[in-house]
Amino acid sequence: MSTDTPRGPAKRKPERRGRAPRFGRYTLELVMIVVAVVFLFPVYALITLAMKDPRQISESPLSLPSPPTFANFGNAWSSASLGPALLNSTIITAVSLLLLVVLGSTGAYYLARRARGVGYGLYILFLLGIVLPFQLGMIPLYKLVDDLGWLGTYQGMVFFYTGIQLPFTVFLYTGFIRALPQDYAQAALIDGCDHRQAFTRIVFPLLRPITGTVIILNAVFIWNDFFTPLLYLGGSDKETVPVGVFAFVGQYVSDYGLVFAGLVLAALPILVVFVVLQRYVIKGFAGGLKG
Repeated sequence: MSTDTPRGPAKRKPERRGRAPRFGRYTLELVMIVVAVVFLFPVYALITLAMKDPRQISESPLSLPSPPTFANFGNAWSSASLGPALLNSTIITAVSLLLLVVLGSTGAYYLARRARGVGYGLYILFLLGIVLPFQLGMIPLYKLVDDLGWLGTYQGMVFFYTGIQLPFTVFLYTGFIRALPQDYAQAALIDGCDHRQAFTRIVFPLLRPITGTVIILNAVFIWNDFFTPLLYLGGSDKETVPVGVFAFVGQYVSDYGLVFAGLVLAALPILVVFVVLQRYVIKGFAGGLKG
């Protein structure tokens, strides 16, 4: 009688992974760490210098503040008149964003559903607005705003930013709407809604990702723009944050702690908006490209 017992399937020895993939992964991680340090170093220098007095800056400008001082922020706020400038920038940015979202989404809804004929021609016209640099129309636009009596006013800046950024906004919304199934809007039309109700109740809530992208990209452009407010609002009481900071830096150029504190205060609002909406930026932009 055979004493051999049945053996199960032979177990395969685990294969040893080569060192090449692991080495490549470590190299990529090291490169990304270096890139992150390069990008974060200016932020570190900005915040560090803003919390130092002149003595600490002269002795060790890039070391950690010991002890940190927050007096520069209060002095910068009062010396640069950042309160009125922040209010002006907030009003101009908020109203411009509201018009861009309303006009851009409704216009893109029509263009996305009318892919031929007039709709296609209007879409190409909007694309030309992205390609052509707005500097070509600065003199005619300035003359138009002057004739309307809008120099040094909020409506002049809102009019300018809405017209300049509308082609880009329509481009983003159109691509995203084309990627959406048309069944939702068609079902609403069958149930008795008109096109306006179908858009406001069904389609627009689905545009939340691209709306976040539109808001943050346009907000960064409008908030940080320097040349246009200097041209249209220079010398008035409606100057925005970049123009106010420019005058402040020119006046206190030798006091680095005060200057950098003013820069931190000027960048803080738009940074908060970006942090809140950052999850929509890549998602919405990728959806627009896919469409």
